[in-house]
Amino acid sequence: MSNILQVNNLTRQFKSGSKDLTVVDHISFSIQEGTSCAIVGPSGSGKTTLLGLCAGLDRPTSGNVVLNGIDIAPLSEDERATVRNEHVGFVFQSFQLVPTLTAIENVMVPLELRGQATKEVRKRALSLLEEVGLGDRHHHYPTQLSGGEQQRVAIARAFINEPKILFADEPTGNLDTETGTHIESLIFNLNQQEGTTLVLVTHDLELASRCERIIRLKNGKVDSDTKTSEEIKETVA
Repeated sequence: MSNILQVNNLTRQFKSGSKDLTVVDHISFSIQEGTSCAIVGPSGSGKTTLLGLCAGLDRPTSGNVVLNGIDIAPLSEDERATVRNEHVGFVFQSFQLVPTLTAIENVMVPLELRGQATKEVRKRALSLLEEVGLGDRHHHYPTQLSGGEQQRVAIARAFINEPKILFADEPTGNLDTETGTHIESLIFNLNQQEGTTLVLVTHDLELASRCERIIRLKNGKVDSDTKTSEEIKETVA
């Protein structure tokens, strides 16, 4: 099994007054294709920053990220956007839906950016909305949907371009427990059905335990990296 994500000595610093604040500090790891990995740690440990660097949403201060065989560090913003559109899916805590578009139109966006035929895209989008239980609400706007329904639309959008890897940043953070549990199941079911690599950031150790691997961050560094079911159970406990 090949690595779909390779992180090499990754560092990200930000200016804080006259000083450099190191948020991600010389992190290295690799993730195999088709697996699931949770990134956990206390607030301020660098989880979301690391996820953004892995997905090409931000540039590292030093080090590099190889995503599906592509070194994304030296790419321009337009080139990184192309890589994201072709290889990556996202699920954010805040949903990030376009308020002026209906549910099905939001799901269609990634493939429309590729210039694919609208009829084919619409058919694929409706199929995904049906998979997440929203086939009968495809014409509704985000404001007409509950938080859980909006997150389901976001999940359908994340999978429409058949991504090689899905990044999820606190995907259930804004949801109640019952809705969050349903969303978790959708993510893992689609992950397994599509064979998509899953990398998620979460504070929820129970959610993290559903992944095959947990990377724990502390002060911007990897504090532990557990890979077996037994190790994960011990980490959560």
